[in-house]
Amino acid sequence: MNRLTLLLLTSLAPISWGTTYLVTTEMLPAGHPLLAGLLRSLPAGLVALGLGRALPPRGWWLKSLALGILNIGAFFPLLFLAAERLPGGVAAAVAGVQPLIILCLGALMLRDRIRPLTAAAAAVGAGGVALVVLGPAAELDTVGIIAAVGGVTATALGMILTKRWGRPAGVGPVAYAGWQLTAGGLFLLPLTLVFEGFPPSIDGGAILGYLWLGAVGGLIAYTLWFRGIQELPVIAPGLLALLSPVVATTLGTLLAGETFTPVQALGLSLVLSALVTGQLAALRKPRREVAPSTRGPLAAARR
Repeated sequence: MNRLTLLLLTSLAPISWGTTYLVTTEMLPAGHPLLAGLLRSLPAGLVALGLGRALPPRGWWLKSLALGILNIGAFFPLLFLAAERLPGGVAAAVAGVQPLIILCLGALMLRDRIRPLTAAAAAVGAGGVALVVLGPAAELDTVGIIAAVGGVTATALGMILTKRWGRPAGVGPVAYAGWQLTAGGLFLLPLTLVFEGFPPSIDGGAILGYLWLGAVGGLIAYTLWFRGIQELPVIAPGLLALLSPVVATTLGTLLAGETFTPVQALGLSLVLSALVTGQLAALRKPRREVAPSTRGPLAAARR
């Protein structure tokens, strides 16, 4: 599979995650972010384990637990909490800081060289996100913003560790996603029962919402996402997270009646520009150093 195809398939994950905010506010019962995270992760994880038919090998149980907590167990409830307390575009747009976090963590933990063009793209993307977040119609909520930033920080660290640890030989992406979804779901299960419980009733719309989030936003999206993290430069999928605010803001404007101002339009334009520029920079292969013996006609003449 060439890099462009892999990149396009990986991009389907943040595109699907951009629908989370609209689904949460319009279809799910309010006040149950832990339950939403649990129902998005654990059923999908168990299905993935059945399809993948592989349990973590020796030495991978603790790694799977750590990745599951960061990518799923911590991220999901913070994501749903942000979605409940912020307009869809604002909640998703905070994800724009994630590429900057990934650049810093990648340099520290993976020894990745920070390319100026990639760093500039991440900064421009974050600036575009700020324009979306700070638009005059935006309703900012402190708890919601903290939850959104905490969520993207947790999953950024999870992405770096996913890249660093790789995937055991012979294990497919479905099983690998199943380990993390299941671990995250099991982490959320006791927290949900102790601190939140279940709503008095769950209607048909909520059931459809949970199915969408679990099947598309969980099983399918994370299978594509984790494969992309492992096979692409880590900043490439990190920048793809910028697609989430674009989708969320578009859906919020078209379907939820949220306002869309010229300032926010400028912000989204910057986000899309940063996304394209950053991907080109991230996927460009570094130039090889040319051996002195092959430089120019004089070198050839010396042979």
